[in-house]
Amino acid sequence: MWFSAKDTISKTYDHRFKDIFQEVFDKDFKEKFAAAKIEYFYTLIDDVVARIMRSEGGIIWACKNYDGDVMSDMVASAFGSLAMMTSVLVSPEGDYEYEAAHGTVQRHYYKHLKGEETSTNSMATLFAWTGALKKRGELDGINELVDFATKLEKAAIQTIEDGVITKDLAELSSVSKKTVVNTENFLKEVNNRLVALL
Repeated sequence: MWFSAKDTISKTYDHRFKDIFQEVFDKDFKEKFAAAKIEYFYTLIDDVVARIMRSEGGIIWACKNYDGDVMSDMVASAFGSLAMMTSVLVSPEGDYEYEAAHGTVQRHYYKHLKGEETSTNSMATLFAWTGALKKRGELDGINELVDFATKLEKAAIQTIEDGVITKDLAELSSVSKKTVVNTENFLKEVNNRLVALL
């Protein structure tokens, strides 16, 4: 578990985050981490960025909101596709918002309006919906809704694992047999796998 900020420059704001994180860790998590053999340390955000770029994973990176927003986009783009990343916002009151981290994909939408074919990766949007459906199912005690959302996620992942991918994943995929499809055909392939799971 790494926590990063820039307390050398932002001596009040970022330093306060560093102090709060350390206080909460020492009070509530230090013994649990030791028992689970999990290491915690604080370092400057520029140091963590360099470490992350060389990392092979196995890290939980805790960030302030702005840092997390910027760095998660960087990590997603560097190691895959921004379209594979979702975002969950949780309020102090326990309200949830699920969204695709990439935003509205405006450029692709305008192409679609002109009748042009797009190869938009729908995974982040799909997982935003499934996350919301699962949470609604949990809140309302509707196990069938949770099960449906879980199966939809499984169908979407299986589609990519089967080598049916959108253009953004074409160069990244290590699948030997891959088929690059447009947005509509990708969703049809996900649906075919979902129907088989239902």
